[in-house]
Amino acid sequence: MSAAASRVILHVDMDAFYAAVEQRDRLELRGQPVIVGGLGARGVVATASYEARKFGVRSAMSMREARQRCPHGQFVMPRMSVYKEVSQEVFEILRRFTPLVQGLSLDEAFLDVTASQAMFGDGVKIAQKIKTQIYARTRLTASVGLAPNKLLAKIASELRKPDGLMEVKAQDVNDLLDPMPVGKLFGVGPKTVASLNDIGIHTLRELRLANPDTLAPIVGRDAVMLQRRASGIDDRPVLSEWDEKQISTETTFDVDISHVSQLHKELLRLSDRTASRLRAKQVAAHGIAVKVRRHDFSTFTRQRRCQPPTHDTRTIADLARQLLDEWLREHPGAAVRLLGVGAYDLGSVVQLSLFDAPDVGTETHTAHAASPQLDTTVDRIRAKFGHGALMRGSNLPSSP
Repeated sequence: MSAAASRVILHVDMDAFYAAVEQRDRLELRGQPVIVGGLGARGVVATASYEARKFGVRSAMSMREARQRCPHGQFVMPRMSVYKEVSQEVFEILRRFTPLVQGLSLDEAFLDVTASQAMFGDGVKIAQKIKTQIYARTRLTASVGLAPNKLLAKIASELRKPDGLMEVKAQDVNDLLDPMPVGKLFGVGPKTVASLNDIGIHTLRELRLANPDTLAPIVGRDAVMLQRRASGIDDRPVLSEWDEKQISTETTFDVDISHVSQLHKELLRLSDRTASRLRAKQVAAHGIAVKVRRHDFSTFTRQRRCQPPTHDTRTIADLARQLLDEWLREHPGAAVRLLGVGAYDLGSVVQLSLFDAPDVGTETHTAHAASPQLDTTVDRIRAKFGHGALMRGSNLPSSP
């Protein structure tokens, strides 16, 4: 924890956001079990109020099951335009305290307030001010987790919902995490939990202390990462969309996409655009991020450092694909509404030799050595004839 101990990260999560807005705006819904989501035969729960959650209703549950569990519930169609307006008000408040705000969805964000303490007080005082200002502005409550990193901050906010505030200090990490079931760790799904349980690993302490060789057959290359997370170690930066040291490209699909091959094609196109923008600014990225948004507007990010820094299209595309595939393994069959590729922690371009080709795990040095020349040629043609003048072959539409 020493490397991250100096950071002060907040996770702000609005409580049952859509349902809370409806209860705020409609007096007859206050104190009632409110379920917001599609009301058709294939409808899905977007948010359930805490009164509805007592009956086992959860987000992403089918409306049919929600009606079975809570037949007397108040079922409401979403008002996305209203939720977006309220979300903008909340994020305006968050940005009063730091420009380092990473929105995960309309109602959830990470904040890095490390450098804000001189002006606003310590992390606890900042969290209290945020909660107070959100309620004064919107009449809605938020739960806030405070910790040295994103992983712990998110866990902390979940443990004190609703309308809570919890701080996790570096010296208390193991005491907090060790008794938790392995399924509490983000990215560990039911199948992995069952496999870990089969070899006697039920808690994060047992995962933290396990022999990596026993984990490899179950989680593969993720063994070290999961053990670090079980130890509370997480060095992911807060990636602000307002941060000038980030370049990203994203697209919202007209129809949600679940086919992996189509997602890979879209990802390549986005990687190409992001890499082209990096080269235009003559900067290279020390890290690549992928952003995924689902039909219910839940948003996820995955990021990975790269060494040396790069603005190479092939390298960025390879890293982005690894990150997307990692997310898809955690959410098999998920339909994607929005996809994005970002480059962060930007710096000056470093001239690479043949033997300095970035390591992305699959490509040969020779292939990457040829890539910069290809990128330069593509950039020149597009500069003269427009970005649509050239398309990579792997991104062409499939033959009927």
